[in-house]
Amino acid sequence: MIPKIMLIGMSERHHNAETVQKILTKYGCIIKVRLGLHETEKVCSPCGMVILQLADQPEEIRKLEAELKDVKGVETKVVQMKCSCD
Repeated sequence: MIPKIMLIGMSERHHNAETVQKILTKYGCIIKVRLGLHETEKVCSPCGMVILQLADQPEEIRKLEAELKDVKGVETKVVQMKCSCD
């Protein structure tokens, strides 16, 4: 199996986090792992990143990516890592 990773970058996180959360919940059945990152040292950052490991469902991944790209300030990139474990 080739792991599919989606990187989600957000600017204006305070304005679009709720919308992004609703989209991720809608596609929760294809999300295996989710990691959210943002700076918190001095102030809660307006930018953030979410990393997802996704199930191998290409059509659902395309739909998820399309919905996220419709949110202002959100960018996505799907990465496939080729792993060989013998």
